[in-house]
Amino acid sequence: MIEVQDLSKSFGPVRALDRVSFTVEEGQILGFLGPNGAGKSTTMRILTGFLPGDGGTVRVAGHDVAKESLQVRRATGYLPEGVPLYPEMRVGEYLRFRARLKGLQRSRKTELIARALESTGVADVERRVIGTLSRGYRQRVGLADALLAEPKVLILDEPTVGLDPEQVRQFRHLLREVGRDRTVILSTHILSEVELVCSHVAIIHRGRIVARDTASSIRRRFGGLERVVAEVAGPLKEVRAALGKDPRVARVSAAAGDTYHRFTLEPAGGEDLRETVFKVVRDGGWLLRELRRESVSLEDAFVDIIGGASGRSPGVEEAR
Repeated sequence: MIEVQDLSKSFGPVRALDRVSFTVEEGQILGFLGPNGAGKSTTMRILTGFLPGDGGTVRVAGHDVAKESLQVRRATGYLPEGVPLYPEMRVGEYLRFRARLKGLQRSRKTELIARALESTGVADVERRVIGTLSRGYRQRVGLADALLAEPKVLILDEPTVGLDPEQVRQFRHLLREVGRDRTVILSTHILSEVELVCSHVAIIHRGRIVARDTASSIRRRFGGLERVVAEVAGPLKEVRAALGKDPRVARVSAAAGDTYHRFTLEPAGGEDLRETVFKVVRDGGWLLRELRRESVSLEDAFVDIIGGASGRSPGVEEAR
């Protein structure tokens, strides 16, 4: 449904995108992740025809963005960061205005507006002035606009920025509903959001795609699905070296503390390493304050991937 091949874009001397390539299959919800300035919004603006690329090819719903811009826009619903609404207009009035701009058939206009209002949960505020609505409701109005023409592709750029936890939860449920029969790209900084909503993940860093897979596969590739955390009082380098000697340990990272240091062990084959840690600490004559097993989150994998591309954080040492 979406094909991006060797996409490049520069702004003067700054190379925002450097030969970016990825695909999104029909029916997938792709979480598009990256730190600030990584190239997420630039990619989305090119996908929707708002910006031209400098090189490469982009196809959306079978249409070339550079050569068939109008067909791409008809097939795409776009919710940019900071929804551009008219605050002085009423919700229904605004959607009718947008329906005319989109060239919707008169015979279906009322039906499509009603469907967009209902599916996004804003039918009850149809007569309200947009400027009087909460930020969460304004986001819903923007999404209703994006859904008006029943697009095959939905592109959402940071749709939950500024929303409170309850509004985020509601928007997450809403996205699951509207994404059932559409291909969706979702850009967000809330990684837990991606794990709950998205079927696939792409991570962009410094204008390049550095990971692309399902969330669980990325977690498995970058640190496994489970790890062991221990707090030990002892010589940091000596403890870290002792923990890393076991062949079942794939990697040990250590964060220095005042007395107790925090060690994170990632297993080579999914084993529970708590007994190993206990024996190493006992044999070394050190003190153990905490020992627990925890699941690796997408956020952990994200930090690991970006950290590997940018250099590790100071104060963290690794073995293996």
